[in-house]
Amino acid sequence: MNNFTFYNPVKILFGKGQISAIAKEIPADARVMMTYGGGSIKKNGVYEQVMAALQNHTVLEFGNIEPNPHYETLMQAVDIAKRQKIDFVLAVGGGSVIDGTKFIVAAMAYEGEDPWDLLAKHAPVQAAVPFGTVLTLPGTGSEMNASAVITRVATKEKFSFGSPHTFPKFSVLDPETTFTLPPRQISNGVVDAFTHVLEQYLTYPVNAPLQDRMAEAVLLTLREEGPKALLAPKNYDVMANIMWSAAMALNGVIRVGVPTDWATHYIGHELTALHGIDHARTLAVVLPALLRYKSGTKKEKLLQYGERVWGVSAGTEDERLEATLQATISFFESMDIKTKLTDYEVGEDTIKTIVGRLEERGMKNLGERADIQVTDVEKILEMSL
Repeated sequence: MNNFTFYNPVKILFGKGQISAIAKEIPADARVMMTYGGGSIKKNGVYEQVMAALQNHTVLEFGNIEPNPHYETLMQAVDIAKRQKIDFVLAVGGGSVIDGTKFIVAAMAYEGEDPWDLLAKHAPVQAAVPFGTVLTLPGTGSEMNASAVITRVATKEKFSFGSPHTFPKFSVLDPETTFTLPPRQISNGVVDAFTHVLEQYLTYPVNAPLQDRMAEAVLLTLREEGPKALLAPKNYDVMANIMWSAAMALNGVIRVGVPTDWATHYIGHELTALHGIDHARTLAVVLPALLRYKSGTKKEKLLQYGERVWGVSAGTEDERLEATLQATISFFESMDIKTKLTDYEVGEDTIKTIVGRLEERGMKNLGERADIQVTDVEKILEMSL
């Protein structure tokens, strides 16, 4: 096992009715900005619960944060929040709203000339306005980590950032807030969380059996509960298991002491930036091809994954590797998510564009072994067609 430092200060308020507890978590004299997305929270009762909990606070609303939150929109929120002297932000929504809020609170406290540098140049986050979250769409795990991914529409770029300053102070996880989610968002959330685990698990062994088995527990739970959620989206227990699995997938617990990959995410972000494809769907496209392309260096963990998660134990190593990949693809497809670029009307022209963009940025050394270069990305995408 590798050396590690683990830090996660997020307080979790889990279960039915926990939204009412947020007033105790926010300073009584705070001026609160509530951020949210397209307005679904005003149709499913979440908005009313939040406003009731904050009835003794000054609350300013900022809505219409997009899926794959736009830098341009978020900077409007930053400007308003500064002028209104906001000192606490409450994100109410899914991963995009929470990611966007992380950027808002970091940009509000940024003393440099251009907040875009936090993303494009990885300028350090020295401080951030405190914030909390009320999660309504499980999947990204953003409610229990410090990372975010932001899109700049003007340049069609999508970059990530994170800092110990951008952990939420608290997050409410009430499974009932998910009961009105459309099937597409449930599918996206399950596959997103599943892929988060694989990015931290399918690397190479470092004698960390606890982390392996914790990762496998999350994978098995998502495998079992994901299809149930599509059939019974208002089943409290099912959605509770998915909600907690998604948080555990990316709160740092399973990544400590082990190598991690994240090449699938890096490549998938380009597809979202260029074509607006749902994040989880880009992962479902890239991951199988990347695993096949890197099956030689990932063989030990792939065989372990196949046996422990999918019950693949018969045949030669090559046959077991292929059966494991097919089981993964079948799971994604069972969640009604397609796994080929052509399913999204994306072809070779896009691959060339992505390769050119990566070359311009000087991208190199992706993956847990730092052995994925631009030419490898091109081959992986070609295998994804």
